[in-house]
Amino acid sequence: MSAAEAVPLKKPKSIGKILLQVLLILVAVTQIYPLIWLAFFSLKDNSEIFSGDVAGFPKHFLWSNYTKALSEGHILTYFFNSVLVTAVSILLVLILSAMTGYAITRMNWKLSNLTMTIILLGMMVPIHAALLPLFMVLKNAGLLNTYWALIIPYVAFGIPMAVFILGSFFKGVPRELEEAAVIDGCGIYRTFFSIILPLVRPAVSTVAIFTFLSCWNELMFAVTFINKESYQTLTVGMMSMVGTYITQWGIIGAGLMITTIPTILIYLLLNKQVQQSMIAGAIKG
Repeated sequence: MSAAEAVPLKKPKSIGKILLQVLLILVAVTQIYPLIWLAFFSLKDNSEIFSGDVAGFPKHFLWSNYTKALSEGHILTYFFNSVLVTAVSILLVLILSAMTGYAITRMNWKLSNLTMTIILLGMMVPIHAALLPLFMVLKNAGLLNTYWALIIPYVAFGIPMAVFILGSFFKGVPRELEEAAVIDGCGIYRTFFSIILPLVRPAVSTVAIFTFLSCWNELMFAVTFINKESYQTLTVGMMSMVGTYITQWGIIGAGLMITTIPTILIYLLLNKQVQQSMIAGAIKG
């Protein structure tokens, strides 16, 4: 057998696979282009933006837009507020929903199914319907213009979805693991935190990302419950940067770019775990 015959010939790609790859490339470009456009937009001044070449490459890279957004636009204050509110909300949602989902799906008690139904009904309540009642409750409790005015609603609206996701994963954990832990002398809390919770890590990552996106990008509650600038988040801060007479759109674009960076980093760090959770959920379904 000659050397040419020993080397296996590569099968040519079918037309269907080529068309699929082209389609996926077009979809990727369509999804990524707004981010590229925002990056170009943040490096221009008003004269270049309104010259008719809004989507074009910037003629002069105005990095000063970012320094002005950080200094004059109070982006650092808004950024700190958003990070604090979002981090506390994620932590509380994970703790409360994980323990609630475990208690409902793994413990035997009469009202577990009813409790699960009541919690999941929270997914059907739109935030607009709860806006006025929440405002009155927070006002009477003296919590307006505080961090808790945002954290409490964010946690309340994040728990139903989190319990639904984590509960479905808890059901797939073999009960033999808990029985073995009890035989070895583990209590309920050690069994939960040391054995069960690490097994559903992809679901925890998914809940953390969903909660992050809903809290980081939320505007309705933030603009209604917070009036003091020292407590405003990034979404409200971006609105306040629009001037009454003159608006520096390049600086606003720089602020929006700074706001988008944490979302991109979260996706790059946790996208594999989210994909694993999606695959696991599809197999269980």
